[in-house]
Amino acid sequence: EEKELILDLKLIADVGVVGFPNVGKSTLISNISNAHPKIAAYPFTTKSPVLGVVTGKEGSFVIADIPGLIEGSFRGKGLGDKFLRHIERTKILLHLIDMSGSEGRDPAEDYSVINKELKDYDKDVYKKPQIIAANKMDIENAALNLGRFRKITKKKIYPISALRKEGLEELIEAIRKKI
Repeated sequence: EEKELILDLKLIADVGVVGFPNVGKSTLISNISNAHPKIAAYPFTTKSPVLGVVTGKEGSFVIADIPGLIEGSFRGKGLGDKFLRHIERTKILLHLIDMSGSEGRDPAEDYSVINKELKDYDKDVYKKPQIIAANKMDIENAALNLGRFRKITKKKIYPISALRKEGLEELIEAIRKKI
């Protein structure tokens, strides 16, 4: 008897980090966990998910650096559907946003687009608890953009600078509580 099977690997992590390319996902993961993803200043440096373990006195959790999502990801644009499947088995999502707008994008629009991609991909993924982190707070205009973003979202936002390692302890604590 012979049978042909297709297996679909989906990573298991407690936290899936989602966001546009170049928002600092890999920098964040490398600074809070034992992971060492490739980091560069061009889009799609991360081509496959990277897992890291965040350890502390209160225990540890596994965090996954998901490659950058773009508009149309749920349909496979930029291999987005291949990346999105890895967050199906996470407990929570960490939505990382470039608050500086340094890539020429609007943080509020980025937030909306990524959430729409999640919803269009799978309603259960969209309904997962989310933590919002406003990254690149060390760059000019980030504070102004954060003020506008807070008025629009009306949700708890954790301002951080993954590069300078600022605000990371509070973010890690929020993740631990949510898990």
